[in-house]
Amino acid sequence: WVQRISIDGRRREIGLGSFPAIGLAQARGLAAANRTAVAEGRDPLAEKRETKRKAAIPTFREAAKRTFEANRPRWRNGKHTVSWWQTLERHAFPILGDMPVDRIGREDVLQVLTPIWSVRMETARRVRQRIRTILRWCMAHGYVEHNAAGEAIDGALPPMPRLRAHLRAMPYQEVAAALATVEASRASLASKLCLRFLVLTAARSGEARGATWDEIDQDTGEWRIPGSRMKAGVEHRVPLSDAALELLEQARVLRDGSGLIFPSSVKAGHPMSDMTLTQVLRKTGLAERSTVHGFRSAFRDWAAECTSAPHAVMELSLAHAVGSSVEQAYARSDLIEKRRVLMQAWADFVTGDASEMLPLPT
Repeated sequence: WVQRISIDGRRREIGLGSFPAIGLAQARGLAAANRTAVAEGRDPLAEKRETKRKAAIPTFREAAKRTFEANRPRWRNGKHTVSWWQTLERHAFPILGDMPVDRIGREDVLQVLTPIWSVRMETARRVRQRIRTILRWCMAHGYVEHNAAGEAIDGALPPMPRLRAHLRAMPYQEVAAALATVEASRASLASKLCLRFLVLTAARSGEARGATWDEIDQDTGEWRIPGSRMKAGVEHRVPLSDAALELLEQARVLRDGSGLIFPSSVKAGHPMSDMTLTQVLRKTGLAERSTVHGFRSAFRDWAAECTSAPHAVMELSLAHAVGSSVEQAYARSDLIEKRRVLMQAWADFVTGDASEMLPLPT
């Protein structure tokens, strides 16, 4: 059955269905409804398209499954893969699971996050990141126009401790491309290696620039930074990934008798200045994306989003104090072996197949 009707002065045809599934009486009823809609100033064709569009919009659970399947091939950590879904089942699906994604608003996301935001901060951070990732996928497919888990809800949640949030930090997905950009630049070998070493170890700029060969233990694969060079004044052990150890082999050509791994090319016997690395970012156009310190933030975001590492392991990897002063006094382990696994995974991520990473914005 086809109805010919004038809508806004244009002759249009509207399909009413096929006989015998749609009988004459039913077709006439549908045609009458369309005429009524036009008389009321509505467009029955547009309404029909909108109905079909809404029917195609997935629920949050369906969108989560499709996002999960799209990302799972690049997740190498089996525990993270399981955890990614379990956190949604435990915290998000009871409230959002059966909702069409275009109906999810800020209030719904806050209903998920508020009960855990102040008592289980790391879990809450991960739940929010995963909801945001799913809604970002929905935006890319035209199912929603805004991300209800994005910046719009920041003011409704209590502040959460952040790592130097005022410093620019690129998304962790862009770090591999940034390192490739630096490698292809005309920067000196020392500055290239130092910046790469800083990224691989998630170290502070001063810690990396001042690194000495006698701090490296090749037998244990550790970099032992004395307390005199640490912000907290306590010795810090850094487990070195395969990529970091390989980099140190390359750095041997820089030896100048000072004992420094990355000596200054301007002032003999001194480490390179902090501005040296900053200039590398400026000259490669990366300074608009991140500060040198921002790579630590990228590592922290990656660890929270892409691994199942406990909060303590992530914080100790950044040489942050964990727990109260009393808890620290009783702590007998710096979790070096667990941190070794995390740092190797980070190195694999930032030195892996570039096709798995996001290109730098142009």
